[in-house]
Amino acid sequence: MDHKEKIEMLATWIEASDYIVFFGGAGTSTESGIPDFRSAAGLYQSEHQSPYPPEVMLSHTFFLKHPEIFFDFYRSKMLHPNARPNSCHNLLARLERAGKLKAVITQNIDGLHQTAGCAEVLELHGSVHRNYCMDCSRFYSLEEIMGIQDIVPRCIDCGGVIKPDVVLYEEELDQQILIKAVREISTADLLIVGGTSLTVHPAAGLVTYYQGSKTAILNNDPTPYDHRAGLLLNDRIGMVMNEINAMLREDM
Repeated sequence: MDHKEKIEMLATWIEASDYIVFFGGAGTSTESGIPDFRSAAGLYQSEHQSPYPPEVMLSHTFFLKHPEIFFDFYRSKMLHPNARPNSCHNLLARLERAGKLKAVITQNIDGLHQTAGCAEVLELHGSVHRNYCMDCSRFYSLEEIMGIQDIVPRCIDCGGVIKPDVVLYEEELDQQILIKAVREISTADLLIVGGTSLTVHPAAGLVTYYQGSKTAILNNDPTPYDHRAGLLLNDRIGMVMNEINAMLREDM
């Protein structure tokens, strides 16, 4: 099956489906100018000659022991307040408005699905848009964090360190979000997996809860779950979604 035939098949699947669930990773946002975690970490280390591997810098223990280094990396490489949704985010929002897409399950922390208009977004790894004082729990938006000049943001009420609501290494994922993700994937009549290598666990294992025959995996590189796919598209997800968008009926 050539590329055009695969696009036509996915478009047909989408039009025939009533309960689509999208599961996505870093590749969903790279075309919005947000580098994937490995690229960002590699760039940071080359610039700063950091002796710390990325998994260490973004661990809970490191955050507590070296908040200055953590926030230096986090502020310079993990925050992209000017990023805008791309064709993938926009198509998913269109499918949600049409009543076909029931949930977006994302490993990303950038909030671009919501910016594009999706309402039902399950953020497995949290969001940079939510930040809380570790002492008094006061909420801070991303805009407020960006406006704090000190490297380590501190609460204006109590002086406590403000922690972004993102899941660091050594921290567990929110069990309620995981339960909802399992329920949505189990209910889906079409599962679209996009922009993820499916190597980060436990998130990657969620795809195993889908027992239907319509799994589409859209990723530049092969994944460990390609054998489960009814349709494989090894192309840029933004390009694929743009082609799908143009092929779908206008009244959808």
